[in-house]
Amino acid sequence: MKVTSIRGFNDILPDEGRVWRHIEDEARRIFDVYGFSEIRLPVLEKTELFSRTIGETTDIVEKQMYTFTDRHGDSVTLRPEGTAPAVRAYIEHRLYTAPVTRLFYTGPMFRYERPQKGRYRQFYQIGAEILGEESPMVDAEALHMLAALFRNLDIRGVEIEVNSLGCPVCRPSYREALTGFLEDKRDRLCANCRRRIDKNPLRALDCKARGCIEATQDAPSVLDYLCAGCKGHFEGLKAGLDRMGVEYRVNPRMVRGLDYYTRTTFEVTAYTGGALGAQNAIAAGGRYDDLVRELGGPETPCFGFAIGMERLAMLVDRSAVPERPLVFFIPMGGEAGRMSIGMISDLRQRGLRVVADHRGASLKSSMKRADRMRAGFVIILGEDEMKEGAVTVKQMETGAQERLPYDVVADWIRERIPGRPQ
Repeated sequence: MKVTSIRGFNDILPDEGRVWRHIEDEARRIFDVYGFSEIRLPVLEKTELFSRTIGETTDIVEKQMYTFTDRHGDSVTLRPEGTAPAVRAYIEHRLYTAPVTRLFYTGPMFRYERPQKGRYRQFYQIGAEILGEESPMVDAEALHMLAALFRNLDIRGVEIEVNSLGCPVCRPSYREALTGFLEDKRDRLCANCRRRIDKNPLRALDCKARGCIEATQDAPSVLDYLCAGCKGHFEGLKAGLDRMGVEYRVNPRMVRGLDYYTRTTFEVTAYTGGALGAQNAIAAGGRYDDLVRELGGPETPCFGFAIGMERLAMLVDRSAVPERPLVFFIPMGGEAGRMSIGMISDLRQRGLRVVADHRGASLKSSMKRADRMRAGFVIILGEDEMKEGAVTVKQMETGAQERLPYDVVADWIRERIPGRPQ
């Protein structure tokens, strides 16, 4: 029987993994200079954490969560997003004793939704959370950090859209106005949006059904209902982005698919000639000032976002991703094989990526194997080389070949690695 992967669960093969590692390394570097520290979160949480924070009427909770009962009878869920687990950890480990906590994380999330281009049922995110700061300048700085990451990864056609969802003071009046508007359009809405008019009317603005998009074109704008505090916060965000040189567009229709967002919400899209299909968002997030308190912690203003790894990786130019070349070591004969052990260990300790051919095959066969493995360099140790206390080194791409004393081989190779500072 042929065994294949589960539909929607994707293998990340070595060539793609190299791109992912490049993205993660660059993200870690940039997040570090902005003061973030990494947290490792479990993939399994109590179901209640997500039903309370994401919202029971959202698609995620209603249709998409991988939820099951464990052997103790507890309902547990594979995490569909990272913010709620990060907040849970923040409260559980009393990280709020510090005035500000800046966390980032990477790893898999799980949602049972229809697989499509760049989206899988097991998908990966890079997320970041700022807990303990309420200034709109913090929101702007986080977007500045994201813009820097995408610029360094040379992602083209990036656009940042921002909006404000208001707060518990002003959102009720907007919700009332939007509910009345949607009631008049009820017959034109999809079944999901009709069902949610009373419980979660903002979700209609985010619905991708053509009828709902057309029916809500003239919906009231949330920006017309902001209280003075939310309006001032949103103006502060825009002013901060302007001062930092971050280009953005205000989109008053933009809402998020999770109930915990307040005030700032944003989405980053990339226009790439259809590389991502209809779904072109690569990052999104916003402010969630009430979530820590709702989960039993102290009053804590927060801001966070998540980046979709699969989609972002599709936009990275593979040819620009640095790759450490493989050094293929060919010992010719038993004595050379014994001598090569120490040499290979030394080369690895000096930072080179080395694989040896211990088959005892002919030189022609070993060179063919090196070529199939896309080796950048080949080192040959035969009888003549052993007599001279040397090795033969060949650069595969250029054909350059020299017989060198063993103790200079590592430097010879490093000097010829493309993109390496000399």
